[in-house]
Amino acid sequence: MHCPFCSAVDTKVIDSRLVAEGHQVRRRRECLLCHERFTTFEMAELVMPRVIKSNGSREPFNEDKLRAGILRALEKRPVSMEAIEKAVNHIKSRLRATGEREVASQLVGNLVMDELKSLDKVAYIRFASVYRSFEDIREFGEEIAKLEK
Repeated sequence: MHCPFCSAVDTKVIDSRLVAEGHQVRRRRECLLCHERFTTFEMAELVMPRVIKSNGSREPFNEDKLRAGILRALEKRPVSMEAIEKAVNHIKSRLRATGEREVASQLVGNLVMDELKSLDKVAYIRFASVYRSFEDIREFGEEIAKLEK
């Protein structure tokens, strides 16, 4: 690791600890030449699968798009950002766990619905109504009835 102050090549790690629920390592380092201290963060670079859209096109997984969809469904609902981030991370973990290079967008949508069902039932119905293209009130009622079981 190069020193950000003097660009020396040799630095030593003074302290390491896990942060971000164990997904990152925070390291305090000291330059052996100028003795300045600085912090680095290390995390595994995990490749997300590409998403196969319903029209057959493929695009890279977009975490911001995932988060935006969840936030839209949860708009004005009493769910913390911490819970939302946990849901996003859980969906990403489940996608990586498939071991596939490409996943269908339907899988992503179903994972979002699973997370929303446990976070907030109203948000789940909101998302399901758009995702499944509900045509009339009967379909809303059927989905609500499934939730009540």
